Amino acid sequence: MLIGEYEHSLDAKGRMIMPAKLRADIGEKFILSKGLDGCLFAFSMQEWNNFEEKLKSLPLSDKNARSFVRFFLAGATECEIDKQGRFLIPNNLRVIANLEKEAIIIGVGTRLEIWNKEKWQTNCDEEISPEEIAEHMSNLGI
Repeated sequence: MLIGEYEHSLDAKGRMIMPAKLRADIGEKFILSKGLDGCLFAFSMQEWNNFEEKLKSLPLSDKNARSFVRFFLAGATECEIDKQGRFLIPNNLRVIANLEKEAIIIGVGTRLEIWNKEKWQTNCDEEISPEEIAEHMSNLGI
C-alpha cells in the first residue's frame, strides 16, 4: 500500500527521486497523469490498468464521462525509475501541477500524489476537520 508523506526536490531537468519506501509498491515503471485538486497522480501499472478499465466502462454518450476520460488520458505518460532512483516529470505535467523545485509526494493507498510544496501546505491548512470528514464518510457507508 502506498502511504506516507515525503519531501523532495526536482533537478534542473525535471527529475525527482522516488522515495525508496514507495519504489517496491509503485514499481520500476508507472503511469503519471494529471490529478485532481492541482496535483499529479502516479499509478502502478496494475492500478493504472484497473483505473483504465473503469474509464473504459464509462458511457461514451455522456459528455461529463468523455471529459473525465480526456482529463486523465490526454496528459498521462509512462515513467521509469532510473538507477539513481529518479524519474522524469514531463514539462506539461510540471506546468499543470506548478512543480518547480520543491515537491511533496504522498501515498494515498492505490496511488501517489505529487504536489507543489506550497500548494500542499495550503491544502492541509484549508482541509476540514477530522470530525467533519468522518461525518461525510458516514454518507459513503464508511
